[in-house]
Amino acid sequence: MIVVGGLLSFLLSPCAALESQPNQEEIRSAVARGKEAAQQQQPPDSFYVRFGATDEIHPHGFLITKLGAISVMATHMALRGLDPSDADIEQVVQTPTMLVSTVIFGNSPTFAVDSYMVFDQSGKTITPVTVRFDGQANRSAAWPEMPRYKAKVIASFNYADFDPTAQTTLTVFPANGGEVSFSLDFARIK
Repeated sequence: MIVVGGLLSFLLSPCAALESQPNQEEIRSAVARGKEAAQQQQPPDSFYVRFGATDEIHPHGFLITKLGAISVMATHMALRGLDPSDADIEQVVQTPTMLVSTVIFGNSPTFAVDSYMVFDQSGKTITPVTVRFDGQANRSAAWPEMPRYKAKVIASFNYADFDPTAQTTLTVFPANGGEVSFSLDFARIK
């Protein structure tokens, strides 16, 4: 089992990001952060909560929370001179799932086919609503050395199924065996 470092970018977002039912003040702050990011020419993905390695040849990933998604949307729209509508914001707030995207590594182009992902919170296993994976992995930065290939495994987890304040282990299981785990402290996402 490979265990990869904990949550790296919780310091990037100054809000309680894993709020499953954000209030109006949190929503206004998320929109304001997005507009400010656009004014400073920061990319919308700066609101993703990143974890794992920071290099190109070790497992890593990100998750997108409701407030992060609102900031991403506000940044995109502000870059076009627009504001998100109440309906746009409501659609994000009503989304029942949190997206988690990982990049894992292997030595064959199809190593990620049929991969799976779960959360573990104090022995309770939380399964995702959906899982997608790259059917054909791309060459890694290490090519032709190992690890030769990298692939994405993406899952959506229902907010109602997990504790948004708990220490969590995210584990990805490639179908060809092995696992990659990330230690995430949801309570520290601010």
